[in-house]
Amino acid sequence: MTRKYFLFSFFACALVVIYPSFAFARSRTAASSIADQEYVSALGGANNFLHAWQSQDHETSLPMLTERAKQNLSEDRLQDFFSPGSSTQRSYEISRGKKLAAGRFEFPVALFELNSAHKWTHPRFSQIVMLKTGKEEWSVDKLP
Repeated sequence: MTRKYFLFSFFACALVVIYPSFAFARSRTAASSIADQEYVSALGGANNFLHAWQSQDHETSLPMLTERAKQNLSEDRLQDFFSPGSSTQRSYEISRGKKLAAGRFEFPVALFELNSAHKWTHPRFSQIVMLKTGKEEWSVDKLP
């Protein structure tokens, strides 16, 4: 009987000590996943731009750059970013972003470019900064 009582007491104490930390972690996760209209719209703009980059749609992607983004990039850098080799497959991941200021969000991104000559690639980690330029319009203020 003593052994059962000891095990029961041990698990009861462990539950009392561990449960509050799980409850706290769960509430923090739920609170951090809340997104407002502006966040969702900025994320959609980042996704639209990166999808255009992925599909090499220059007519969609280039007009989405702000003047500041265009001025901070050389012609060679723009060419390298938008024009991969013909046998290159592209993809991207967008992570949880953060608000930098009103109408300005930053999203961590991972860019993947895989040449047909290779089986593996490493992602290139960067950030994309989105700037609100109209009522529901977002532009890229910092290229990944």
